[in-house]
Amino acid sequence: MAKDTITLASGHTMPLVGFGLWKVPRETAAETVYNAIKVGYRLFDGAYDYQNEKEAGEGIRRAIDEGLVKREDIFITTKLWNNYHRREHALAMAKKQNEAWGLGYIDLYLIHFPCALKYIDPAVRPYPAWWMDDAGTIELDKVPIRETWEALETVVDQGIARSIGVSNFQTQSLYDLLAYARHPVSSLQIEHHPYLVQPGLVAMAQEHGIAVTAYSSFGPQSFLELPGGFSQKAKVTTLLFDAEPVQAAARRCQVTPAQVLLRWATQRGIAVIPKSNNKERLQQNLQVAGFDLTKEELDAISALDKGLRFNDPGFYLAKPIYVFG
Repeated sequence: MAKDTITLASGHTMPLVGFGLWKVPRETAAETVYNAIKVGYRLFDGAYDYQNEKEAGEGIRRAIDEGLVKREDIFITTKLWNNYHRREHALAMAKKQNEAWGLGYIDLYLIHFPCALKYIDPAVRPYPAWWMDDAGTIELDKVPIRETWEALETVVDQGIARSIGVSNFQTQSLYDLLAYARHPVSSLQIEHHPYLVQPGLVAMAQEHGIAVTAYSSFGPQSFLELPGGFSQKAKVTTLLFDAEPVQAAARRCQVTPAQVLLRWATQRGIAVIPKSNNKERLQQNLQVAGFDLTKEELDAISALDKGLRFNDPGFYLAKPIYVFG
């Protein structure tokens, strides 16, 4: 029987397949999450940046109130945005986000990107994204990752989150983090698909007991609908659904190309957080433990690697931030 959970370094257990809340509209988030729970999802991956935490929490509370699930059945991941890296701001934001979800605690709290932006009062500009103002100004701040990480450790000490981790970090930053971390680094969330395999980063994380979660498992598909530079690379890239090794594995296993891409990750111990508004595809995305790819299929899909990153602030921002440089 294929494994459908992963044990974090903190000792807590996380589902291997979850539902990603990126790009889920605020107006429909509660209903979307509620319906996903009815289909069988128990892991929901959010972020302050997605601006739908409150509504997602409402959908979960509805399911709990109706007896569909208990709080302990649900696993919530959310993330600290870049403007709140200073110690006092990180702690205040964790409390604010926990209140928004309304579920008592956060299961996994991540540093969203390894770069600090100047602080913006969320009451003044509640959704800063990368920009300080409507003119698109970008301002970095001088906050060491250690300060932010230690703030997250306080978040655990205070019972706001049960596990903590990072997102979009590279190996050097992880080595540095491991040198002083008091609470374990439970998770690393990265863009991960056959066009961006990052084998060394995945191996290093797994060797150190850091669970890896893949976002944008379908590669360019996740970015086509975005504006401007965010979709530029995706529009000139062959869809992974159409790649021959993916198609061949789908034919042999009698599953969809999307299921093959998700299984390519989960079979290698990497969690996935796909999103769909289609009920049938929602169900299919959960059903990725009922078949195995051969080693030859895994290798052929991995060989599609181009080092092609779609979520790159060094590319799509007018004033680039070279997080992955």
